[in-house]
Amino acid sequence: MSNLNAFLNPVAPEQRREVMVSNRFLGEDGAPVPFVIRPLSQGENETLLRRSTHTVKNKGQLTEKLNDIEYNRRLVVAATVEPDFADGTLCQKLGVMDPLEAPGKLLLVGEYNRLAAAIMELSGLNDDLEEQAKN
Repeated sequence: MSNLNAFLNPVAPEQRREVMVSNRFLGEDGAPVPFVIRPLSQGENETLLRRSTHTVKNKGQLTEKLNDIEYNRRLVVAATVEPDFADGTLCQKLGVMDPLEAPGKLLLVGEYNRLAAAIMELSGLNDDLEEQAKN
């Protein structure tokens, strides 16, 4: 008996999740406002990796090098639904023209790390690391 049906009809992953990264962002009622994130597909991740990889010259040789900081910025911007870091009003208020700079202007280091970690977890990027740590 074939398991093809399981691959043709996969269980839909949880599409969005609210994440509390800080108590600094308060709504009109005075309560902390969560960030809303979504998982990224492997196709989206490959696009982020390609856009964050650049050709560099090292000892006369051209090589491809992933810019980890740029990749993390792209990951956070792509997977964060609220706030929308590409929103012109938010970018203007933060004094940035490039949405990739918005999270770094808005968030403290720990807040940024909590947001990025939640995105990676939701997208399944931490699964392999946890399994490797057990072995």
